[in-house]
Amino acid sequence: MFEGAVKTGYTEVNGLNLYWEMRGSGHPLILLHGGLGSTDMVRSVAETLAQSRVVVSVDLQAHGRTADIDRPLSFESMADDLAALAKSLGFDKIDFMGYSLGAGVCLWTAIRHPELVRKLIVVSIAFQLNGWFPEVVAMIKNMSGAQTERMKPSRIYQTYAAVAPKPENFPTLLDKVAALIGQDYDWSNEIACIKAQTMLVFADADSVRPAHIIRFLELLGGGSKDGGWDGSGMSNARLALLPGLTHYNMITSPLLCSVVLPFLDAPMS
Repeated sequence: MFEGAVKTGYTEVNGLNLYWEMRGSGHPLILLHGGLGSTDMVRSVAETLAQSRVVVSVDLQAHGRTADIDRPLSFESMADDLAALAKSLGFDKIDFMGYSLGAGVCLWTAIRHPELVRKLIVVSIAFQLNGWFPEVVAMIKNMSGAQTERMKPSRIYQTYAAVAPKPENFPTLLDKVAALIGQDYDWSNEIACIKAQTMLVFADADSVRPAHIIRFLELLGGGSKDGGWDGSGMSNARLALLPGLTHYNMITSPLLCSVVLPFLDAPMS
């Protein structure tokens, strides 16, 4: 684990006071948490990756230590926030890694700001609403601020309440996340245009359907032919399935960094 100094700060971007933590030295990577989470959710990943690179973990709009503003949550606006943050920190061509909702933000950063993205790591998200299992879609559709009381014993709520500028805004966060991820969406056309070297990472018992995972790989140019003895048939897309894990616990598994690091360290093709 990285044991050096951790720099923290806030940066004004697009009317938002965005909170971030920076660890390590070397080539930079921006790391994003999942929905309702914060930098605390991805801290073990940040500490492991920071042994060989700069890792900037970020609290997205309305999450963690980043206060909300009068703006709906959207993948496009949060991608623009990330791009503005990267530029303000003096980063040029960098790597991006996101989990779940954060993976969607990273995808849209690659779509809207391709000049910024060197390598992209997408951890457990569907590119269409129906890519999630039906029971997951039902759970998303039923999410609302009315569930706040029921969630108060959960680690998600308690972490939020401990660090958020206004803990009483948790019901609003639930409503905004539900509005964001519960809409019928399809990013197929946009994903097919991504040029960055991309790694998809899922659990073998994920919330995303296996057939959808394969289609995701195909949209990025992978899985179209035999890779060949010399690897000449391989695309720039990579796929990792982590065994014995789910959508909910894969972010804390050591297996995640064990597959991500070789991808990040490999020379650009």
